[in-house]
Amino acid sequence: MLSAFVIALREGVEASLIVGILVAYLVKAGRKDVLKYLWIGVAVAVAVPAGAGAFMTWGPSTLTFAAQEIIGGTLSLVAVGFVTWMIFWMGKNARTLSKELRKAADSALQGGSAMGIAWVAILAVGREGLETALFIWPTVKSGVEKGNGAAPIAGLVLGLAAAVVIGYLVYKGSVAVNLRSFFTVTGYLLIVVAAGIVAYGINDLQESGLIPGHGHTVYDFTETIANHASSWWFNLFDAFFQLKVLMGPTLLQILGWAVYLLVCLPLFTRQVRGKSSVSNQVRNNNA
Repeated sequence: MLSAFVIALREGVEASLIVGILVAYLVKAGRKDVLKYLWIGVAVAVAVPAGAGAFMTWGPSTLTFAAQEIIGGTLSLVAVGFVTWMIFWMGKNARTLSKELRKAADSALQGGSAMGIAWVAILAVGREGLETALFIWPTVKSGVEKGNGAAPIAGLVLGLAAAVVIGYLVYKGSVAVNLRSFFTVTGYLLIVVAAGIVAYGINDLQESGLIPGHGHTVYDFTETIANHASSWWFNLFDAFFQLKVLMGPTLLQILGWAVYLLVCLPLFTRQVRGKSSVSNQVRNNNA
């Protein structure tokens, strides 16, 4: 539940900011008449990823076990790729996001078709929704397999609800949120979550027989930790780190988990420090 909450909160805040920028632009441009088309686009952008997530979770249930595991493992790795790209893209383009969205909205309005605004919303918000569906899907799938599929779904709903509230308050100017710090902290959290999903995806592919190594664990702490499997702290760490997978991993799972962290954490840290250096230089020049 907590893992799904963090993912939905991060992605939901991005989507809320996108919608807020578009709404503010249309209001300032005196085109409130187009707002209904914007909300139509938002509704479509929410409905499509939600349907895709439901299909990915319950649609493959009629397939063979091997086919389910191949689909599960592949989609888990695809989700990691999407979200990794999103983390670094947002870090690089957050400063120009507002300008790019206003430019896209302006082009849509100049084109003479109000429905163009709906397409701007579908493409901008839909991208965030698709990333959310793909990334949360392994968590939901894991919960369903454990007989507790409601927990990650509840986390998803709560995370999106919190994101909508934050986005609304930012839009209204009622609260000052340091978005750079927010995206930095959640970026680190998502990288750690993604590393666990890499191991989870490899586990699915090994269970399907598509890649070798299933059952040949490097170590096995599952019996040692068995008495704590129902405790809150174990479930917390399991949500973030895919702890049950990492308690008895194969060599390939360990390599996938470690390589992902060793590559992404230094790159993200360099990006964060680079942005901090630029901000400090701008403040010094202004002084």
